[in-house]
Amino acid sequence: MQLASYSSRTPNLVHTIEALAKRAEHGEAADVLFHELSGITALVARKFTNDKTADGLLEAFYLTVGCVSLGLSQAQVENDLSYLLEHGAEQVFQAGFRAIKELSALPAQTMLTDFDNDAFIQQRDIKALFIAICRANPSMVWTGDDDYRKEMLARRENQMVVDCAKWLRKKHFSGPIKDTDLDANAVIAIAVIFAMLNDGRIVARVRQKDIENLIRSARENKPDAELGWGELLKSAPIAYHAILRERMDEFKSKIIKKILSKTSIVKVVAEIQNCYAGSEQEIDYC
Repeated sequence: MQLASYSSRTPNLVHTIEALAKRAEHGEAADVLFHELSGITALVARKFTNDKTADGLLEAFYLTVGCVSLGLSQAQVENDLSYLLEHGAEQVFQAGFRAIKELSALPAQTMLTDFDNDAFIQQRDIKALFIAICRANPSMVWTGDDDYRKEMLARRENQMVVDCAKWLRKKHFSGPIKDTDLDANAVIAIAVIFAMLNDGRIVARVRQKDIENLIRSARENKPDAELGWGELLKSAPIAYHAILRERMDEFKSKIIKKILSKTSIVKVVAEIQNCYAGSEQEIDYC
């Protein structure tokens, strides 16, 4: 109930202006504020919408309202009006836009490619987030700050998964894997599956032959997967334990059971390749 009540409201900037209007003497402060907001709107129109059309200017106004509102939300102060008047609309807008850039710098997904490092793509992503989160019609409900928090939480989780995968790649038994393309979930899945052998190796990339050998070895030696996983956790930074444990709990009653069962090796190999190893597979040419 609190979440619904919190989300169902107009933008922070609207409340701030309403509070300013109720002041007995607000003429000069209001003039300065509206002058700043007009300048910001013109800047946004030139860079993000269109300063030649009424629709472009209106869209820029909506983005200005939302970005200033996000900046106020990020400040986490008791009195938005006092903060806005003290720091100015431009500085608060810049704080909101910096928050968008910080969000954009975190991965939207756990599969990374060189494409993600392209400057044009990065600028495109900043603009897309700016529009998605900051667009705020003053007369309508706005949830931009709530959306921002949820997206930040999701991207921080993605970053932790990516960092865990990079650590596993660095510790790969035959030498660090330095490819810039990364399927983080696949790296973690491979490492967890192969750790069941408890042979002291960290495996972050596989060939089909490696998977076949894993299955044969597991069926012959009947290793205790929990012991192998315990060793992997001992070597891994504590920050990654929750991610690794989650995969271990998930795989225990699924693919690990199939590896140790009498299911045909061909079928188990295919399942690991298709459902777990993702893009982290090397092609066997012979």
